[in-house]
Amino acid sequence: MRRAQDIMGLPVIEIETGKQLGTAKDFVIDRDWNIQGVLLESKHWFASSRYIAWDDIVSLGTDAVTVKDEQVVRDHDEDDDRTVCLLDGSFKIKGLPVITVNGDHLGLVEDVYFGEQMDKKIIGYELSGGLISDLKEGRKWLPSSEAMKIGEDAVIVPVSCIVQETPSFQEIG
Repeated sequence: MRRAQDIMGLPVIEIETGKQLGTAKDFVIDRDWNIQGVLLESKHWFASSRYIAWDDIVSLGTDAVTVKDEQVVRDHDEDDDRTVCLLDGSFKIKGLPVITVNGDHLGLVEDVYFGEQMDKKIIGYELSGGLISDLKEGRKWLPSSEAMKIGEDAVIVPVSCIVQETPSFQEIG
């Protein structure tokens, strides 16, 4: 299992030439909680957003993200309302409250987890209860559910979703 935060900041390397194409900046996620790609850090202030589709990534290593060649880098349409970003942009998932359909607040989205096998599907979420709660009790883990919906101002989950203590990587992966 990997956390999205573990990928942010890693260099993106082309395996054909060894050239660094950029740095992983963010994740593009669709409304069904599938990872669509990785956004690259822009080197210029007014440059368009660039990303690499998830299927074009060869590997997510501990020290770098590798891709076949430079041809996989594409322009990212920031106005596409079918996708959201995890950390950045006008609509981002990090910081959204997670609310049950009954109106119970479970926490704020801090990170997402995906499988080691380059699975597109997000398998769980790290939730924060706020600084004091995080320090006293730790962050919480919410396993993914097909019924979860990304809303405009909150993530809506069924009542049956239960937050747990954040498990170790061995317990999940």
